[in-house]
Amino acid sequence: MDTTRRRFFALLSALPLFSFFSTVNYRRSVTLLPTPPCDDHDEPTPPLEEGPFYSPRSPERNSLLEQGMAGTPLVLSGQVLNTNCKPVANVLLDWWQADNGGEYDNKGFRLRGHQYSDRNGRFQLETIVPGLYPGRTRHLHVKVQAPNQRILTTQLFFPDEPHNQRDRIFDPALLMAIRQKGDTQRADYTFVVNA
Repeated sequence: MDTTRRRFFALLSALPLFSFFSTVNYRRSVTLLPTPPCDDHDEPTPPLEEGPFYSPRSPERNSLLEQGMAGTPLVLSGQVLNTNCKPVANVLLDWWQADNGGEYDNKGFRLRGHQYSDRNGRFQLETIVPGLYPGRTRHLHVKVQAPNQRILTTQLFFPDEPHNQRDRIFDPALLMAIRQKGDTQRADYTFVVNA
């Protein structure tokens, strides 16, 4: 039995004590159990179509930024977990996206690159907020592959974008958590893979 489940059952066994103390104090109180930390991460991340702009053999790097690149800086941090909420190391994450003007580089590797999750399943990507192009909302493309597993191809989306609901493949399960820090947007996302 894992540690999280043990803590959960330990809390359940302590409930009669909470009831006793609330009776002694002649007050009624409601004791809420903490949410287990991995409840939101037990379903695999949903796949989405690759689209027409993928290029294989991107360079290995965790920053897609280049000198003089226009756009709002974006730092995406996250983790790759398996369906048992355990970190997955050495996961390939292959990124590609549109530039600030909504254009893809289909001849080179501008705003394209791959990296690997660390031993705790963590990764960080430095890039820019992608621009819009007709028919799509803002998004990042990614292929995620745990060692010796199938490739998950999907896309990540930005919250509060007016075009989200009009995008035919938008999936709210793929929304990043975004916060502004100075001139940079900071994003978080947890991938869940079968590994």
